[in-house]
Amino acid sequence: MTETADDLSAPLGQDKPRRKHRRRLPFTAMQALAMLLGLFLVAFAGFAIFNKDPLGGEPMTRLAIREPQATDKASDEKPAASGHGQESKQESKHETREAPKQAGEQKTVTMIDGSTGTRQDVVIGGSDPADKGGAASAPPPVMTGIDPKLLEKSRYGMIPVVAGDLKPFNVYAADADRAKAAKMPVVAILIGGLGVGAAKTTDAIMRLPAAVTLAFTPYGSDPGKLAERARAQRHEIFLQIPMEPYDFPDNDPGPQTLLTSLSADQNMDRLYWHLSRMQGYAGLTNFMGARFIATEPAMQPIIREAAKRGLGFFDDGSSPRSIAPQAAASQAMPFGRGDIAIDVVPTPAEIDRALNKLEAAARERGAAVGTASALPVSIERIGAWTKTLSDRGILLVPLTTAMLKSKSS
Repeated sequence: MTETADDLSAPLGQDKPRRKHRRRLPFTAMQALAMLLGLFLVAFAGFAIFNKDPLGGEPMTRLAIREPQATDKASDEKPAASGHGQESKQESKHETREAPKQAGEQKTVTMIDGSTGTRQDVVIGGSDPADKGGAASAPPPVMTGIDPKLLEKSRYGMIPVVAGDLKPFNVYAADADRAKAAKMPVVAILIGGLGVGAAKTTDAIMRLPAAVTLAFTPYGSDPGKLAERARAQRHEIFLQIPMEPYDFPDNDPGPQTLLTSLSADQNMDRLYWHLSRMQGYAGLTNFMGARFIATEPAMQPIIREAAKRGLGFFDDGSSPRSIAPQAAASQAMPFGRGDIAIDVVPTPAEIDRALNKLEAAARERGAAVGTASALPVSIERIGAWTKTLSDRGILLVPLTTAMLKSKSS
């Protein structure tokens, strides 16, 4: 029998050292854990691969939108800027958010100022025909002092029309000494964006001279009431028509905006909605709209309709590619264009500088038109400037007078 080396070298009388054996974990404890882990990984991978949830992995936010209450006020809204210059400076960026509503209820539009980011909620009276495909259930009432012969019923309310030799442009133009205006330099000023803030609109109505023309947007809870007050103070009024800017819909003028993507009939239907919001205006002007006013197929029908209804058209000058001058000339209608945006930079020094430029333009060309918004600083500086204007040999006139003088010269 053969002995191993350990057996031969072991001392006599002593037992051989025993080999140590490693004890193994029970089979069930180790493999059961591995199997459970494997099954979990397989199940998870299968869920990730075969699950077709379209929202899987996407963050979700729930927003609660309140319905407008009767007590909601729109009196502190900042009026949108009017005038010309870079559209991002002069045009207000709006985001339209409509609260759920029942038929005939008012709705709230959130307007975002593109330069400051300020948000304001504006309550719009009546229903939006674009939502329902029909007429508003409660057309705006007819304002006092309006000639009924110059009104025509539409499915949205009363809109202007020519009656024989009577045209809204002539009937609703403010009084002015046109003989004197023909002999000396004149300036006209249009304050735009009115109607959505009662306090600031009233401030413009009461603090500015009657010869300053006021332009109202079709929005606000009751723009007709404010327009009626403006006419009672002998201000001439124009209606601003929301039109598509180049960065629409990021920059959104509001509901019922005229769009280049719509047909002529669709835009005409929207135009009638705007025309029905108030009465007594001598003409129309664009509210934003640098793209629309430069697109001939879209703009031509609007100019033709305004001319047919005896209105003038004022181009605020914000789009250098505007086709409005040529379109208005083809219709032989009263037309004007803004020369200087007075409050692009709304500081007293810059406003005064713009007014001096406006005065110089009037001396050079015989007539000049400035545009501004109803900011408190704008109203204060314009009011102070107009008090000494006649002493410098320049006449402040309503917009319609400046438009007629420009046409005749």
